[in-house]
Amino acid sequence: MANTILSADEAEKLLKPIEDHVAKIQAQIDEARADGENKVSIFQDDIERIKHDGSLTKSEKKAELDKIQPDLAKARKVEADNRDKVRSLVSEAESYLNKHYDSEYLDKVKASCAAELQEAKKKYDARVAQLNSTHKADLAKLTNKEEIKEEKYVQKNRLFDAKMSYDQEVADIKAKQHEAFVNKYHMIDLLRNSRFTFAQNQAQKRENYRYTFNRKQFFLRNGLYIVILIIFAILCVITPILKPGQHLLTLNNILNILQQASPRMFFALGVAGLILLTGTDLSIGRIVGMCMTTATIIMHNGPNTGAVFGHVFDFSNQPVGLRVILALVTCIVLTVMFTSLAGFFTAKFKMHPFISTMSNMLIIFGLVTYATKGVSFGAIDPSIPKMIIPKFGNFPMIILWAVAAIAIVWFIWNKTTFGKNLYAVGGNPEAATVSGISVFWITLRAFMMAGVLYAFGAWLECARMVGSGSAAYGQGWDMDAIAACVVGGVSFTGGIGKISDVVVGVLIFTALTYSLTILGIDTNLQFVFEGIIILTAVTLDCLKYVQKK
Repeated sequence: MANTILSADEAEKLLKPIEDHVAKIQAQIDEARADGENKVSIFQDDIERIKHDGSLTKSEKKAELDKIQPDLAKARKVEADNRDKVRSLVSEAESYLNKHYDSEYLDKVKASCAAELQEAKKKYDARVAQLNSTHKADLAKLTNKEEIKEEKYVQKNRLFDAKMSYDQEVADIKAKQHEAFVNKYHMIDLLRNSRFTFAQNQAQKRENYRYTFNRKQFFLRNGLYIVILIIFAILCVITPILKPGQHLLTLNNILNILQQASPRMFFALGVAGLILLTGTDLSIGRIVGMCMTTATIIMHNGPNTGAVFGHVFDFSNQPVGLRVILALVTCIVLTVMFTSLAGFFTAKFKMHPFISTMSNMLIIFGLVTYATKGVSFGAIDPSIPKMIIPKFGNFPMIILWAVAAIAIVWFIWNKTTFGKNLYAVGGNPEAATVSGISVFWITLRAFMMAGVLYAFGAWLECARMVGSGSAAYGQGWDMDAIAACVVGGVSFTGGIGKISDVVVGVLIFTALTYSLTILGIDTNLQFVFEGIIILTAVTLDCLKYVQKK
């Protein structure tokens, strides 16, 4: 086995002819790029610098840019003339690497590292056996309890040191193999001027994942998902047994789950931004009830079955399209007004969102219940659902509303200054303030954005349920939305979370609830399942946070 282990000098000798060959081609590429591609890059940097130079007037900028243009045009012509030559040389170098690098160097380094790992394991096992043997002999000589206790403590430290030394040796061997892989892509990086192909990017991602993979961290991040998948698989197996003729994994059931998840996606996306700021929102359920009532009143056909502060509304004399838009706008105005109120107190007075949103919850429920006497406002115009969320065959279009919301919120979180500031404030508000970020406005805007999303979600839910608006509708939906975010991986520690986490969380909860309902599990027991899942998710999140600390 020892014969297969390469020394550093032997590995270098294997690599040298490959590097020398590629270096010769690289020199030709550099020469071809010198007066073309490289100069174009330099001139483009100069242009950007001039454009953003606040010390220059508009006319001075134009003069400077005009000076550069002839040289830039010349460099671009040289670049175009040499493009085919550069491509040919890059292709030649890559073909050589693909033919020789793995077989003549990387595979041999991998074999050497595998042998080193086995050798390191043997040495570690031998070291542990020796320590245990010595410890056993030393214990046999001792009679004093304190001395025995001290010897056991010392032995524990010896074993710990041996394990640490072994772990470090294993890490060094893995790093050696990883470096051998990375070296190939370093050469390709120079050849391609950092413009990797899709396949090359994927190969590097796979290698980086393999190199950085940690089993403990993997189960901390994904343990809950694995358990839920196992539970769902069990439910899929037992459903046909307990409910003959019924199956969970049917197209109809999947579409039903997605349809039910769609309005809830809006609520989860809204509260996710607040959780990102280490906050929450307890008023979502009551906001849903308020918006369902409001939208039903406006979109109802004929005089409403209930009154608001003693007044019966009738919007049926208005065009259907106008009523649909009016219902949405009214819901947005009301929700943004209340979420902005909670956001103002949270941002201005550093009030915990638990308090500000709980106050909102009580105010909203009290006002809506008092105004409507708690009655249900019946159904909306039956033509409206077909207008807002039609079906194409069996496919419910409400799913596309959710997809659009996911795309928009993803763009806001990842591609806008507001999104970047949201993460910054959530991660460290003090540092964000020092960096010139207004914590007040970021917090307030996060609440306002949540309000808009809540309004859209409740409006779509009203269309999906064809009305049935009442103050009590939506009870518990705040917990569902918060739980979906937490289960998905949006951390209450702040500044950690992705849109994909929210989507996964909502789908998990909706699918689980749907599955339990099909099995006829009592609703109260479903709350027990949800509570256990939430507790597990937050525990795993806390463990990750404690380890980072």
